[in-house]
Order: sequence, then C-alpha cells, then structure tokens
Amino acid sequence: MDQAQNLRNIIKLQNQTESRKARVITVTSGKGGVGKSSLSINLAVQFRKLGKSVIIFDADFGLANIEVMFGAIPKYNLADVIYRGRSIKDIIVKGPMDIGFVSGGSGINGLGDLNYEQINYLTHKLNELESMADIIIVDTGAGISESVLGFVASSSEILLVTTPEPTSITDAYALLKALNLKEGFERESTKIRIVANKTSSREEGKNLYNKLNAVVRKFLNIDLSFLGSVPMDDNLRKAIMQQKPISMIYPNSESSKHFAGLAEGLINGDEDVSPKKRGLVSAMLRMFKSSHS
Repeated sequence: MDQAQNLRNIIKLQNQTESRKARVITVTSGKGGVGKSSLSINLAVQFRKLGKSVIIFDADFGLANIEVMFGAIPKYNLADVIYRGRSIKDIIVKGPMDIGFVSGGSGINGLGDLNYEQINYLTHKLNELESMADIIIVDTGAGISESVLGFVASSSEILLVTTPEPTSITDAYALLKALNLKEGFERESTKIRIVANKTSSREEGKNLYNKLNAVVRKFLNIDLSFLGSVPMDDNLRKAIMQQKPISMIYPNSESSKHFAGLAEGLINGDEDVSPKKRGLVSAMLRMFKSSHS
C-alpha cells in the first residue's frame, strides 16, 4: 500500500470519527511586526470572557512572542509528541485565565517528512487536543514560507492581520497571491477575514480593507470580509512594553473594547465556517495530503 493510499485511509477514518471538533482559527500576516501574536493572545482572553475554552497553538517556529507575552514557557513541544512519545497533556502549558498554550517547535518543520505510522499516531493525539477546547487559535509565522502557507491553505478560517502601512498591505496581498497558487487551497470553503491593526480610526481600517479587497477580487478572485480594526492607543503601547495582553491589564481601554468586538464578531459568525473543514486534525490531514501528493 503506497503513502497516498495510507493517507486516504487515515482521512476516511477521520471523517467517520464522531469526536468533538474544535473551531480552529488561523491567524497570519504577510509581514512581521503587525501585531499578529498580540491579536491571537487578546482574542484568546476575550473568548475566555465569553465562556469559551481556548488553546493557542504556536506554529511560529523560531520565535517566542506568545511565550514571552503569556509567561508560559513550554517544556515540551509537538516534536516531543511525534518522536519521543509525549502525550498531548505533557505539551500543554496553562497561561493566565486557564488559556492553554502548545508550542509547535521543531515539529512544525518536520510535518512534511512524516511517515504513515507517525501521521496516524499524531492525528490520534491531536484528536485528544480537540476534545480539550472549544476554540484553537493557530498563530502562524509571518510571510509566505512553506510551513506558513501549509497551515493557512489547510485552514477553514483565516484572520489576515495588516496595518495601514503600504508595505504591510503589499505583503498581505503577496500572501494571498501565494495562497491562491498553493495546492490544497479551497477558496470556496475558506473564510478569510481581514483585521486592520494599529489604525487611527474605524474609517482608516475600513478604507484599508476596501482597497485590498478591490485588488484581490480583481486579480485573485478571492472573497474577503472585514472583521474589524484595532486602534493604536497609549494603553496598547504600554501593554506591549510590559509584554502583557492589553485585554487583561487594561480591560477598559479602547483597544481592549475593539478586541472584544472582534471576538464577539467571530462567535456570531460561526455559522459561516465550512463544516467539512472544521477541526485541527482535518487541517493537519489536508497538510499531509498536500505534501505527499
């Protein structure tokens, strides 16, 4: 039996499994420094305030933004599950407000090289992870590397973070262009929402979205929607300097209110997510299928 047939068997088995599927939200950006990890963490805090259990899956291999901001330093990562027999519970670190944190670590870069037995083992382990949360936030690296595009293309729900800076908008378009060419990307069953960060006003954020959406529709035929914007207020600068989520230390600030609005918008927009692509395991299996096709 070849590798492709093995993968089809795993996918068929997964589709027959009636296990709980957590909602997976993938946060990405075309360039670094736009506040992607800050969005991931503050959304997690706001989801918790709405009564949802949350796990952040840090797929940004090589950086430790979330670890630093959360004060959650993991002892183990995904590679320890794949290669060293650690359980999913071993690699989950609990941060503030009981938010779970999982580091992908070096396991992210090795996903494309896994054999059938390792893929089968990992999918069973990730099934356990899905049963532990209502929402899993995947914080990817920035840019258009293969590992970033693999996660993004396999996701049913994407938050693309950009700022009003011209280079940020250009890089956001470049990511969407690369995504459009990525094998395995299904535009019809993928919800892509734009978050405008570090804006001076709601109008600036909406104008940013309108400009980007017009170009993307014309040249890429991808549907985007606007989730909202987050202003760059003084308290957000203070929170960044303190390396703490603003939604926790300045909950009544303007930025925190906007993060709360984004979380509520996502909860209310849950019905827009394609059911056939839900769940972290489903996303991972699509990554494996694409890399081995």
